[in-house]
Amino acid sequence: MMKYCLALLFSFTLLLMAAPVNASRFIEGLEDVPLMDGLKQLPNDTLSFGNEEGRLVEVYLSGAKTGFKAIAKFYQDTLPQLGWTYQGQRGDTLIFYREGEALDISKESAKPLVVRITVKNKI
Repeated sequence: MMKYCLALLFSFTLLLMAAPVNASRFIEGLEDVPLMDGLKQLPNDTLSFGNEEGRLVEVYLSGAKTGFKAIAKFYQDTLPQLGWTYQGQRGDTLIFYREGEALDISKESAKPLVVRITVKNKI
């Protein structure tokens, strides 16, 4: 019985060690785009269309304790790790491309901070 308990404890410990300590949360509807800590998704403002030819997803995020510069830095650092290529900034909009899609991150308002993320077919 003692060997069984030790084996179970050892297996559980290995499982915990293998799990990431800070597992990222992802944006609902954009399971390949992480949700930055300090932001929350505004669920009633999500728009999503998709078929075999492409998709259009638009989500809104809000954050009381962060600014757009911090958000821009987070996504410029994070999205390339997920295959997105940073294309530059046009006004208050960051632009990324990946495999025929464009991802835009736009500041909609400063107080309260509201950010819109749009993923659509690249034109």
